[in-house]
Amino acid sequence: MKAVIPAAGLATRFLPATKAVPKELLPVVDRPVLQYIVEEAAAAGISDVLLVTGRGKTSMVDHFDRRPDVEARLEEKGDLERLAAVRRTSELADIYTCRQGEPLGLGHAVGVAASHIGDNAFAVLLGDEFVEEDKPLLPAMLDLQAQTGGIVLAFMEVKPEETSRYGIASVSPSDLGEDVVEVTGLVEKPSPEESPSNLAVLGRYILPAKIFDAIKDTKPGSGGEIQLTDAMATLLADGTPVHGIIYRGHRYDTGMPLGYLQAVVELAAKREDLGEEFRAWLGEFVAGGARG
Repeated sequence: MKAVIPAAGLATRFLPATKAVPKELLPVVDRPVLQYIVEEAAAAGISDVLLVTGRGKTSMVDHFDRRPDVEARLEEKGDLERLAAVRRTSELADIYTCRQGEPLGLGHAVGVAASHIGDNAFAVLLGDEFVEEDKPLLPAMLDLQAQTGGIVLAFMEVKPEETSRYGIASVSPSDLGEDVVEVTGLVEKPSPEESPSNLAVLGRYILPAKIFDAIKDTKPGSGGEIQLTDAMATLLADGTPVHGIIYRGHRYDTGMPLGYLQAVVELAAKREDLGEEFRAWLGEFVAGGARG
């Protein structure tokens, strides 16, 4: 099993910060967003990760490379904890990269991974969201795909007014496990009035290799982009089984400034090394008393 992380977007919501620094490398406390995602894949047993990048994003690959100079300095100082953390980034997985020439949509980004993936099923992890480490999602998705051989999606329940931000599924019950549903239809970013459910596609997919042919035949859709949702809908119409798992844990969405800030605060507050002091400061700040 290989994983694909589409990460070629322009991240215009974070400009000017992302003019030179990829959004995927913005830190959540002391780890970049992308590292959380690669760690999620590695924890599920995936050791081959392909980053689909764009212009100005080579530093994403550098993050997972060795830094002998930094390692030597930390070793000289006896800072073994940070030394282990730095070395760990290069040991998580085998990192590969390919270039998406233009940001033409998620479907197009997945499509450029075809030569790396070959004929096997693979995972797609969006590059701006991740889930709780102690409530993993990928292992259950991989197990389900091994049973069905089709597409496996992850869903989260959203408010009706939020459906226009996501791919939304129509579903029916399944006997394959708790919180597992059979997908009967997919629509990209419907209005609340037209939405078939409140189940939104979370940024985790397990796809069969035949998705690449479907992507080639997919015309630009919502936003003038080649949508992965449309390619999956084609396979569904052709009889490919599509199932979904409703995720009950917490999803961190760093794709927008508010969600990014929420992730930083939540994860900082949970840290054993700084959480207690940070929560105390945060309480004082919210109450209007903290200034230092």
